[in-house]
Amino acid sequence: MTVSRQFLDRVQASGDLEAYRFPVGDHWESITWKETGARVARLAAGLVALGLEPEQRVGIAANTRYEWILADLAVMCAGAATTTVYPSTNAEDVAYILADSECRVVFAEDAGQLEKLTSHRSELPHLDKVVLLDGEGDGDWVMTLAELEQLGKDRLEAEPGVVEDRVANTTGDSLATLIYTSGTTGRPKGVRLKHKSWTFEGAVIQAQGILDEDDLQYLWLPMAHSFGKVLLSSQLACGFATAVDGRVDKIIDNLAVVKPTFMGAAPRIFEKAHARISTMTESEGGAKLKIFTQAFKVGKEVKRLQHEGKSVPLPLKLQHAVFDKLVFSKVRERFGGRVRFFISGAAALNRDIAQWFEAAGVLILEGYGLTETSAGAFVNHPDDYRIGTVGKVFPGSEVKLGEGDEILVRGPNVMDGYHNLQEETEKTLDADGWLHTGDKGSLDDEGFLTITGRIKELFKTSGGKYIAPPAIEAKFKAICPYASQFMVFGNERNYCIALVTLDPDSIVDWAKENNLGGKSYSEIVSSDACRAMVATYVDELNNQLNRWETIKKFELLDHDLSVESGELTPSMKVKRNVVETNYSDVIDKLYT
Repeated sequence: MTVSRQFLDRVQASGDLEAYRFPVGDHWESITWKETGARVARLAAGLVALGLEPEQRVGIAANTRYEWILADLAVMCAGAATTTVYPSTNAEDVAYILADSECRVVFAEDAGQLEKLTSHRSELPHLDKVVLLDGEGDGDWVMTLAELEQLGKDRLEAEPGVVEDRVANTTGDSLATLIYTSGTTGRPKGVRLKHKSWTFEGAVIQAQGILDEDDLQYLWLPMAHSFGKVLLSSQLACGFATAVDGRVDKIIDNLAVVKPTFMGAAPRIFEKAHARISTMTESEGGAKLKIFTQAFKVGKEVKRLQHEGKSVPLPLKLQHAVFDKLVFSKVRERFGGRVRFFISGAAALNRDIAQWFEAAGVLILEGYGLTETSAGAFVNHPDDYRIGTVGKVFPGSEVKLGEGDEILVRGPNVMDGYHNLQEETEKTLDADGWLHTGDKGSLDDEGFLTITGRIKELFKTSGGKYIAPPAIEAKFKAICPYASQFMVFGNERNYCIALVTLDPDSIVDWAKENNLGGKSYSEIVSSDACRAMVATYVDELNNQLNRWETIKKFELLDHDLSVESGELTPSMKVKRNVVETNYSDVIDKLYT
């Protein structure tokens, strides 16, 4: 099976059903599978008309939007391979990715993305054409999406079977996607993923029976990330409709309008939602705060009894029903009121936050995988989940623990290798086909996997104790509703320290209540009151840690970390080594 065949089969099976909806101005427009199929066919034929050959690469440098998906599906149906480029990637790295992958065509979102290509055109000898999603063509190197579609329409009139021929000649072993992992160190590496890897992912989700044509997905994740791509594979397999809008600042507003039944997200979204709801309630205080606190106490107790297979006593059941109406229903309404579950991936989800949402009737199913496993390798099931784990390995694939409890995965979803990097491939993918993930884990008797740390992120104090920073960092973000980032250091030192950034949105409300309203972010975080507030949460954290893990000193940074500063990857992971280098003087002072 190939992605292109999977798509054409979906168009045939679900023709008149809704496939996508997307914002146009202040309203949403909808398009059916049949209409999507017609547009994709024209764009695919247009790519063929440009001279694109099977398995040659086509870049997409754009934010998550309906046209991104059209472009990707067109590339698949032309028998070519998509190379994903984050729109936030700097011009030098864009040039490296497009040159390394030998992209023949690039779909560029706008003038800003085009400028990155123009400024490095001499380094891109293979790039024949740029297709602009927003903007005008130049009659030569740059054409519009509409012009590509017209080119394809003309080609289809002359050769009606051109797209079907390309689809028929593509196999499961054909290259489908090159995703360049931004990583936390060094140059990005191109992960080669075959068609059969993506169709396997979709088939696994379909086989679980948790999604069907009646579902509605809200999709905002970066499509340049494997998590976003795997959700597209799942849609093709299951046939549900997808509302697409990559604007992160619009998520909460859009959820209320779209009312999806499920959504994939990174933990940061849940952390922010948890913090926002908690701080708003705390600021109201009084009876509302007491009801809120008691509601979650009852909700967690009900879930505990249910997980243990025990009956819920009638008085507790009645209390829960009251709190569900007064508190939990309002939490669910913030997400549109119809969500059956969220899928969390890309980073570790804190157990306390997951339990908090579960108590409110919002189930977050945590999964785990890498770009090298086509995103998904493990996931919890709505009827078979354990909070704190990432679920069981996908049916049809295997897992085992290697040296140092490293998680090893083997299956159809594992990459073909790193593009042009044979030595790197051999380090990661052994002769028996096992992918060495670099993550540590433990497996329980039923096969649920718990991630216990990243091998390269573990460090040892001068006292000989091993520390896993992500676990400590996740605990703090669950405790402190104002936290954005909490980075723990202490390699070969005699104690641990932390660099802290606060969420710019959340801290505004705190500032108003503490006589700092109207102050800038840097002024707020440099105040004695703010430092004292953070210190209180650090003390609370330390009470939950082993003595050797406790944070002895911390420093509040005068700005939050960002993708633009190079301190976060586009999937919002902290580049620990970059932060450590950038703030080496701050860290050193905490040890003097």
